[in-house]
Amino acid sequence: MTVDDTFGRLDDDDYPAYTMGRAAEILGTTQGFLRAIGEARLITPLRSAGGHRRYSRYQLRIAARARELVDHGTPIEAACRIIILEDQLEEAQRLNAEHRRTATPHPAIV
Repeated sequence: MTVDDTFGRLDDDDYPAYTMGRAAEILGTTQGFLRAIGEARLITPLRSAGGHRRYSRYQLRIAARARELVDHGTPIEAACRIIILEDQLEEAQRLNAEHRRTATPHPAIV
């Protein structure tokens, strides 16, 4: 891998560039919080060759949303479930919109 390859990956939202400590620092939370949302299966961090958790920018955005809900009094398990449901709803809406764009209009029944 060249230096250019490495820097190019940093623009990739899915590249696991952040250690658990750095991710917690960026989010202003604890490593325990990150472990808890991992246990709730909200995010699954990748593991380094040494077995350490590594987080992507995409995962940090999800974790930030969970922290926002928890900071407003939502229990962590409920916050994780809300985010999962929001994601499923967004995907369903995207699929419906795509279907509407590609569906052939049916002739009106008279």
